[in-house]
Amino acid sequence: MTDSERRGRGRSTTAGGLVLGPTRRRVGALLRRPAVQRGVRAAIAAALAWQVAVLLPPLLSDHAYYAPLGAVIAVHPTVADSAGAAWRTVLAIMLGFGLAVLVHEATPGLPRALTIALLVALAIGVERWRALGQQAGWVTFAAVLMLTVGADDPGAYVLRYAGLTLIGAAVGVLVTSVLFPPLQLTQAVEQIDRTRDTIAGHLEQMAVRLARDQVPSPEEERRLTAVLGPELDRMRRAEALVERARQANPRAGRWQQAAVRIRAESRALDRVAVLIDDLTALVAELQPHRRGDWTDVGSAHLLSEALTALAGVVRHPYHSGDGTTPDPRTEQITAATAAVDQIVDRLSALPGDRSLLPLSAAVVGVQRGLLALEAYRPADPR
Repeated sequence: MTDSERRGRGRSTTAGGLVLGPTRRRVGALLRRPAVQRGVRAAIAAALAWQVAVLLPPLLSDHAYYAPLGAVIAVHPTVADSAGAAWRTVLAIMLGFGLAVLVHEATPGLPRALTIALLVALAIGVERWRALGQQAGWVTFAAVLMLTVGADDPGAYVLRYAGLTLIGAAVGVLVTSVLFPPLQLTQAVEQIDRTRDTIAGHLEQMAVRLARDQVPSPEEERRLTAVLGPELDRMRRAEALVERARQANPRAGRWQQAAVRIRAESRALDRVAVLIDDLTALVAELQPHRRGDWTDVGSAHLLSEALTALAGVVRHPYHSGDGTTPDPRTEQITAATAAVDQIVDRLSALPGDRSLLPLSAAVVGVQRGLLALEAYRPADPR
């Protein structure tokens, strides 16, 4: 092979890499999406359950379509949820079948419409059993199905329907456990990032208002809280889902550090969000446009700088770790602590002034926010 051919082949490979590289990354990112993972698992579980069912004796294989149903029922976001849904569904179906047989035998001369009405009323009562969880609705469904379709041969119907559903559910749990067992890390990380942006944006808005000697109106406070509250709720649910996903998950050990980090970040942002509520109220109490006694010494603008830096710390949860100088997180921590120190010095020069209590409390709030984020004062290079 000539040098020119080698160079041409190298360019072709590189070009191919440029095309395939981003494609692989996009496919990889897509497969990390919880909804996509669940769809893939459900599809594979349904296909496997069908294949298993058609290999069974004719009594069961003639009704193989029940097996994919059981498989799809058992595919859930976590292994623990998948196993729980499987046994609860089968239990609910069996309860519905048993109830239908009892009602059918106890009301031989009753019109079918009245029998169904009685059965549904009793089944809904059974659904209140908490152990059934979200699968409770299968009690009524199975009871009506048994009474209208399987009453002539209840034993065979139970074997076909419940048996094949159980087989399919077992396949669904197995596929969930083996095929990229879900840990919900991607969803949790993305939600934490959204919450982090919301919190940082809230702090930056307060900082801008302070720099302009403004305070948020009660309506604006409520609006900001209304935006932050749902984000925090979604973050807590995502964190709880990660914790639940670690149960009975063969990959839990491999991703333990990531799960622990997600929990730590979530808890830290939760604490900072609580402090923000207090800070918002305290900033409103400062009334910088009315109190010249402390705005004359520039404390309002220093507090604005501290809040801006605190927002920067929220946006940079980790140090760069690559030797970058200056490190963005360290820069923000340094700016926040410097502004806080200057405010504390000026407050010390004005002892006994009760009008400065809100400012003092706000400074403490900033310090507590830094501690919650583990944003400790950088070591003195000297």
